[in-house]
Amino acid sequence: MGQNVVFETSQGEVEFSFFDDVAPKACENFRGLVKKGYYDGIIFHRVIEGFMIQGGDP
Repeated sequence: MGQNVVFETSQGEVEFSFFDDVAPKACENFRGLVKKGYYDGIIFHRVIEGFMIQGGDP
């Protein structure tokens, strides 16, 4: 497992864990988008605690 990413939202923090051994390209892509600020200000419109979140496309 690789480095985690924490999003700070108006409702608290959301921590993402990465499994580089399972999906290395997806992990690399997500981290790259985070570093570019792609998710800054994004709205999460659906939250199922302990399972998933869904957000819009900025």
